[in-house]
Amino acid sequence: MQGNLFHGEALATSAPAELPLQPAQLQAWQQRIHSHQADLFRGEHRADDQGDLFASPPPNPTVTLDPMALTPLPLTFWRWPTSPHQGAAIYLVLDRPSDLDQPLLLYVGETGAADRRWKGDHDCKAYLAAYGESLQRCGLESQLSIRFCTDVPSDTRARRRLEQHLIQRWQPPFNKETRQRWATPFHVET
Repeated sequence: MQGNLFHGEALATSAPAELPLQPAQLQAWQQRIHSHQADLFRGEHRADDQGDLFASPPPNPTVTLDPMALTPLPLTFWRWPTSPHQGAAIYLVLDRPSDLDQPLLLYVGETGAADRRWKGDHDCKAYLAAYGESLQRCGLESQLSIRFCTDVPSDTRARRRLEQHLIQRWQPPFNKETRQRWATPFHVET
């Protein structure tokens, strides 16, 4: 009950209810990400893919890494008795909305221990849970998966450089480096 400001009654002091995302808002958010990533999923080169004309470095793994060539696993894979991946890895979390031509790359991470990284607390798990709940409330489907690339450097610094290149190229919305670009509503401010 709301109090009357002019008759000395107490005003309601409860926090306002959280405004849920509407289906059109969520789909528009997905579409903005899709517009950036679709060409990358199709393997089409972008202006930022150009190499140095006068040097002959080895191929850039961020250009040749095909997320769709990696085996998709359910997000609950870490509960399995044995892990399908061991050691150093880059991992990618994707969704495949049915109304889009290509998937969405939501998160890029790196680890020195693929069999243990997703166990326990992980910020991305919270974002994915909020994302999944929002999709469900809006009546939209999700096909979330995680994919591991274990053909990566074992050296932590080199692996993190690769992770940062992938984040800059793909602009996944759940990585802290890109959240503001997409106005990602699925993270908790700390």
